[in-house]
Amino acid sequence: MHARRGNRPLRDRGAGRHFRGKTGCLEARPNSSPARYAVVEPTQTNLNVASVVLACENAHDRNVLQLQLYLTNEGPLLPKGADASRLKADPRAEVEIDGKIFLVSLLFGDDYAVLADGEMGGFAGVSESLVDAMAKGKTMNLRLDLLAEPPGTKAAFDGAVVIDLHADGSSAPIEAMRQCVSPMKNRSVGLTR
Repeated sequence: MHARRGNRPLRDRGAGRHFRGKTGCLEARPNSSPARYAVVEPTQTNLNVASVVLACENAHDRNVLQLQLYLTNEGPLLPKGADASRLKADPRAEVEIDGKIFLVSLLFGDDYAVLADGEMGGFAGVSESLVDAMAKGKTMNLRLDLLAEPPGTKAAFDGAVVIDLHADGSSAPIEAMRQCVSPMKNRSVGLTR
């Protein structure tokens, strides 16, 4: 995915790009072998996010995992009820899993947003340490600072998405995504930071 910075409206590029998962239960979708994505609907959110997808994307001769946010509408990504004219030019984000914070970039594609803490060959993705935390953790909180603050006010997160990583008690969906990134021929899973 070639991503861009800045929160602009996201375009729907056709059927099949809207993902629906069980609320609060990350599940791998066997659209190929190995599976290419796992999807979940947020347990809680104050953003216009319909689903969070851990996707296996092609990056030249390898695959990378991306944490993608799909919206309930055409966008832009913003807190429910907020005015798009208040969006920041350079929003920020973090991922928190059971108390551990991962600083991530917030990038925007044609029809989804991406949270990434690393890259491989110029492609944004999530690091092995973030994937490990997702596999072992219980709750993932995505925090976003999307709206401009009034002058003299300290920056603060104004959007959040809460995901129960193992509502079904299994880390199988995340392990399935690891198989996509690291098949037998590829020994390295991690990304550079």
